[in-house]
Amino acid sequence: MKCSRCKEPAFVKIKRHNASFCESCFELFFSRQVEGAIKRYQMFGKEEKILLGASGGKDSMALWHYLQHAGYTVQAIHFDLGIGEHSSISRQIVEEFAQAHCFSLLVISVKDLLGGTIPELAKKARHRSTCSFCGLVKRYLLNRFAFEKGFTVYATGHNLDDEAATLLGNVLHWQTGYLTHQSPSLPSPHPKMLRKVKPFYTLTEEEIRIYVKLKNLPFVEDRCPLSHRAKSLDYKEVLQLLEEKSPGTKHAFLFGFLEKAKPLFPAENIVLQECQICGMPTTQTTCSFCKIMQKVRAKEENSCTS
Repeated sequence: MKCSRCKEPAFVKIKRHNASFCESCFELFFSRQVEGAIKRYQMFGKEEKILLGASGGKDSMALWHYLQHAGYTVQAIHFDLGIGEHSSISRQIVEEFAQAHCFSLLVISVKDLLGGTIPELAKKARHRSTCSFCGLVKRYLLNRFAFEKGFTVYATGHNLDDEAATLLGNVLHWQTGYLTHQSPSLPSPHPKMLRKVKPFYTLTEEEIRIYVKLKNLPFVEDRCPLSHRAKSLDYKEVLQLLEEKSPGTKHAFLFGFLEKAKPLFPAENIVLQECQICGMPTTQTTCSFCKIMQKVRAKEENSCTS
């Protein structure tokens, strides 16, 4: 097998592109995919400081490594969610990686900040799954931190597989509101909210895994133990079966939507106001985070008095 670009011996074949690459040409392919995505959606420039979510998984570790070595200015942020051994390993990986490479990293402990781990607080929240509660807390804390520190853009390691699975779920249930907002780049809807971008949206999970192996990057192998019932995993499995029979299916599905179908779902005119308790953006008088934390605190008070 020869490299499609330089004709030297290849080490990997990318079926969806019907191309084989040697190591150096794969790195060039990888870089062109990322830089093309950044340029296409004007995600950020070299002069802008990027807030990056570093979970410890392969996607965020690869994005962190790539952006730093490509000359971008990155501030990584890691949330220690207190989910047993999974969180302990994740935190250790990002901290050791940052120290080894002299990268900037901020670790925020949910327990230190809110008085309990995600599983502990979720039990008290009621009427919300742990995953839903976790997502709400992370989004809130992230936006609050970013606003207070003056960040304007937040980058995540979401890849082509992630985006295609999300799209499939939204289409199957005709979640038109979510279809409206499905994009590699989401503009800020309020001065206190971040612009959110996904520089890896054109790369598959396998292509990112190849990059991680080439660069010998550490990452958490296992998924969050609380995500075992996530529907997105089922959607990924279905899409992977289709991909194996017809390489490029996921690419065609996602890009077809972005280029042809997304204009059919125009942005809704949502008016945001500021929460009467914390001052962060919300569509209601009190934001969802403050509401749910009020329930948590009420549960804690009842436990103390009973």
